[in-house]
Amino acid sequence: MSWFSSVELGPPIEVFQLTKQFQEDDFPQKVNLGVGAYRTDEGKPWVLPVVRAAEKTLANDDTLNKEYLPVLGLDLFSSLSTKMLLGNDSAAVTENRAFGVQTLSGTGALRVGAEFLATYLGRTVFYYSKPTWENHRLIFLNAGFKEAKEYRYWHEEKHGLDIEGLLEDLNNAPEGAVIILHACAHNPTGCDPTQEQWGQIAKVIREKKLFPFFDSAYQGFASGDLDKDAWAVRSFVNQGFELFCAQSYAKNFGLYNERTGNLSIVLNNAAHIPAVKSQITWTVRGMYSNPPSHGARIVAHVLNSKDLFEQWRGNIQTMSSRIIEMRKRLREELETLRTPGNWNHITEQIGMFSYTGLNQSQSQHMVKKHHVYMLKSGRISMCGITPNNVKYVAASIYETLTALPSKI
Repeated sequence: MSWFSSVELGPPIEVFQLTKQFQEDDFPQKVNLGVGAYRTDEGKPWVLPVVRAAEKTLANDDTLNKEYLPVLGLDLFSSLSTKMLLGNDSAAVTENRAFGVQTLSGTGALRVGAEFLATYLGRTVFYYSKPTWENHRLIFLNAGFKEAKEYRYWHEEKHGLDIEGLLEDLNNAPEGAVIILHACAHNPTGCDPTQEQWGQIAKVIREKKLFPFFDSAYQGFASGDLDKDAWAVRSFVNQGFELFCAQSYAKNFGLYNERTGNLSIVLNNAAHIPAVKSQITWTVRGMYSNPPSHGARIVAHVLNSKDLFEQWRGNIQTMSSRIIEMRKRLREELETLRTPGNWNHITEQIGMFSYTGLNQSQSQHMVKKHHVYMLKSGRISMCGITPNNVKYVAASIYETLTALPSKI
């Protein structure tokens, strides 16, 4: 007898399966466009110079120890993170109506926030964009939500935002539903609402009494400008919304495996903060008890230093500008080859990912024939494109669309 005989084999996680296949592939021109991590022009991982500098300083600080952090994490890290998101002059900050909770990266922030909303506010329905980061649905359902719904986002024919469908779906949402919103650099499409469209979205959310839960995974990384990438969140706060925002330092600090994140919480009444903090404390206590210190200390050290902060801004501008340049180069190469379709969307999108428009069979053809590893949805990570492989990637797309023509 075995207690585990009834357990069925779970499906593989596509992006990790792709990475494994890529690593086992001995084809010399193979390209990995699946993994969502920054790469240099040489296709190598990059530890930010400012992170290296901070680690050396912290390693030489004999006052630091390995004792537990508080359940809600390193307070300096959380307060600086929330101020960076909202802006130092934000009314929510100056009136002490906002606070942060250190979490296990952005994923942990989403999970802690979702579990709190389900447990203490009785929320059962959440909406996520179609498409979205695949983990959103799993996180919220595992956190206690009962009903997952989609709102339209990507318009296949326009290769852009389906604002009419989005607004219609939010208009039909039940009162109290939680709406997951991408703060910037929408994953996986790279297509963001305009400021005017954000205004339309906010209007519906207010009228229908919905709760906005932002996911901010790319502040600074998307455009190179911290303030620009936080515009949507700040706009909602300035309009008086109460909201949650999950912040990740995986991309903009390159702290992928340090699991460094923050849950920023904005309330309209500071008197409610002690009770909310106390219940989030118990949420975390029953989940992972308290967070790790290393990544949080790095971020806090950098954000708390004028000189290091400026160095970090330079680092994120390096990353964002390289991605923007690769977007231009890929579009140029595709258009030079007269690749079927319109490729304006490659440069109109922003951030780490691009929704190419390739369908599932075309994407799988790219993997099998050309060893260009990409998701079945047609999403590619722009970080995987380099000056050395951009011509090969473009030629592979051209051959694929010639061999397997379809509406693109």
